[in-house]
Amino acid sequence: MVNYKETIAKKLSSIIEEMSFEEILGLMEHPKNTEMGDYAFPCFKLAKAFRKAPNVIAEELALKVADENLFSAVTAVSGFLNFTVNAEYFAKNVIEDVLTKGEAYGASDIGSGKKTIIEYSSVNIAKPFHMGHIRSTMIGESLHRIYKFLGYDTVAINHLGDYGTQFGKLIVAYKLWGDREVIEADPIPELLKIYVQFHEAAEENPALEDDARAWFTKLENGDEEAVALWTLFKDMSLKVFNRVYGKLGVTFDSYAGESFYSDKMPAIIQELRDKNIVEKSEGAEIVNLEPYGLTPALVTKKDGSSLYLTRDLAAAKYRKDTYNFDKNIYVVGSAQKLHFQQWMKILDLMGYEWYKDCVHVEFGMVSLEEGALSTRRGNVVFLEDVLDKAVEQTLSIINEKNPGLEQKEKIAEQIGVGAVVFQELYTSRTKDYSFSLDKTLSFEGETGPYVQYTHARACSVLRKIEGNALETPDFSALTDDASKDVVRILSKFGEIVLLAHKNYEPHTVARYVVELGQSFNRFYHDNAILVDEPGVKAARVALVKAVKSVLKTAMKLVCIEAPEQM
Repeated sequence: MVNYKETIAKKLSSIIEEMSFEEILGLMEHPKNTEMGDYAFPCFKLAKAFRKAPNVIAEELALKVADENLFSAVTAVSGFLNFTVNAEYFAKNVIEDVLTKGEAYGASDIGSGKKTIIEYSSVNIAKPFHMGHIRSTMIGESLHRIYKFLGYDTVAINHLGDYGTQFGKLIVAYKLWGDREVIEADPIPELLKIYVQFHEAAEENPALEDDARAWFTKLENGDEEAVALWTLFKDMSLKVFNRVYGKLGVTFDSYAGESFYSDKMPAIIQELRDKNIVEKSEGAEIVNLEPYGLTPALVTKKDGSSLYLTRDLAAAKYRKDTYNFDKNIYVVGSAQKLHFQQWMKILDLMGYEWYKDCVHVEFGMVSLEEGALSTRRGNVVFLEDVLDKAVEQTLSIINEKNPGLEQKEKIAEQIGVGAVVFQELYTSRTKDYSFSLDKTLSFEGETGPYVQYTHARACSVLRKIEGNALETPDFSALTDDASKDVVRILSKFGEIVLLAHKNYEPHTVARYVVELGQSFNRFYHDNAILVDEPGVKAARVALVKAVKSVLKTAMKLVCIEAPEQM
């Protein structure tokens, strides 16, 4: 496929000695108003060197870079050099490239030979996998898929919260009130129940707190009973968590949580001491970060025990030593921004230049529209309950509108889960948003079911021509406005994926999916596809095939299935 941006940049760089090919390429853009053209080059930076007004420069360049095969028009508008592609050639070029590359269309080898760590989800053992966890889980999984699509060697890590004094409390609670058979039947709510019971009892009997600290010390020291109970809690929790991950289509390469680094923390603490980075403060050890505009960071408590920050330092060092990463990404909420600023500054003070390769991908909060869900258990909404309710409501809609649909239970799951996931990823990660199940399940608007229905519509068209030979496509049939718009959007897919990767922003791909779906539906409305003219029919079918292919690939990157029937 002709890379129009690169082609234009090469033409311009042969004329403009004052700018390199890379500089020109970096300035290329798409006009917001498509009537102005398909590509644009701003001439403002050339004004000083050329000693001319930008509009004059654009007019002179327009005469020198005309190319009838590639462009139907090259015009100067308000200091921009605008390029309008030859619609027929453009359609042929893009569609043939999509159909030749298939699932690889839009991919690149930009990440070849580069190792990327992505830490996400990081749920807490023996605690609910609640609705608040969906952001880290799905943003991380989408980034994992995007980075792999671009050739990176990625490692997906679920940094489980499986360490700390709370496990001493849980052991005490289990020994006092636990019933293994009852807990195994419904692990998370039952473990949460006895954990809450411990805190209530400890208010009346503070000695229970001492018992909890004693049991955590036993756990740290490898006591057989303590380790056995901790392992039981972890195994039961992971069984539930993996069931939810299975529904979401989320996978990990490592479940190395906080406990994994317990034997690696003493060396980190000693290194901080040896390098005179820590200082004593009321019996604890801190790193004074005030000279760098940050509050002091606590590294060890008065009793010498470690903290989350210490474990993160040990984890980062281990990951660099083990994986020799080029990039180490943490998908963690914006509430932890200070923690990561302190942590990265400490790595810097330790002399680790690779701290610059560590990235905190922060995100906002998700809230629930009051009354929209009836899945509260205690004071939290379990994510699995939300997914199950979405599937249940979707199946109800299918039974009402298309009761004869084959495999309707499977499709209901694809749509229901996909709706929840898509709504999460459609919102920019830095923004807070309010989740509404009714809006999420809508088959209209900017939703998961809408784009899934669009994919199914394309599949329906293609089923009608299965087994029938088609003539050579007449791509001049794709020069109307609706067809040109679809082709233009198809051509942008590779750029969109690169942009999502650059900004750690899956919603860039999610919004692209909606844009492509809307454009295709306009094309479908404006153009009869299975017409009598063989060449026209072949061209429009080829466009449908291309849309189906790119939709499916893009939907996979934002973690939703692409049903062929709905």
